[in-house]
Amino acid sequence: MTDSADLKNATSPSSSRLTPSAAWDLLRAGNERFVTDASNHPNQDAARRASLTHAQHPVAVIFGCSDSRLAAEIIFDVGLGDVFVVRTAGQVIDDAVLGSLEYSVDVLDIPLIVVLGHDSCGAVTAAVESYVSGEMPPGFIRSLVERIIPSVISARRAGVKDVNGTVAENVRQISSRLMESSMSVAKAVNEGRTAIIGVTYSLDNGTGNPVKIIGDLDPDEVG
Repeated sequence: MTDSADLKNATSPSSSRLTPSAAWDLLRAGNERFVTDASNHPNQDAARRASLTHAQHPVAVIFGCSDSRLAAEIIFDVGLGDVFVVRTAGQVIDDAVLGSLEYSVDVLDIPLIVVLGHDSCGAVTAAVESYVSGEMPPGFIRSLVERIIPSVISARRAGVKDVNGTVAENVRQISSRLMESSMSVAKAVNEGRTAIIGVTYSLDNGTGNPVKIIGDLDPDEVG
């Protein structure tokens, strides 16, 4: 199992660039520690803070939901400078999200994009309820719901009606949509510089479960 020493070495400015599979291995190992209540809380001291003053070398970018229960650094047991995090309710994509992800792969040269959803998601629940009732919520919440509705429709076509099943479909749809929406992300994936993995998080047991893989990420290593 990968430990926090491996994470520290992997994120060192002098270390070689990780492959997408190696980056996921680090995150998966951290999640296993979190689940078993054995978190190491790496890279969270004053020395680490000082080392990041002039540069950052994250091993992954995590595009997750804004939900307070989905704190990426805690879930994957990482610290300062280890992951580049982008969050919106329901992982809704907009120009700011795409710009942030393009910066992560083109400027920071990050080898892995994690799309992170979770069960009992409020944004997905609102979209499912709006689809069923035909009524949209007020204000800018409507914009969030409208962007999730395509995933609700896709789930329904596959016979999935429950919220958690729709969350998984939303993660899959968003993972694919990143390739369709950003030429930079698509180019990075097609060139093998990065990969995308869609993950659903269980609020109950803390596990992150892959549901979608795009790019050079070995399914046998993801498991």
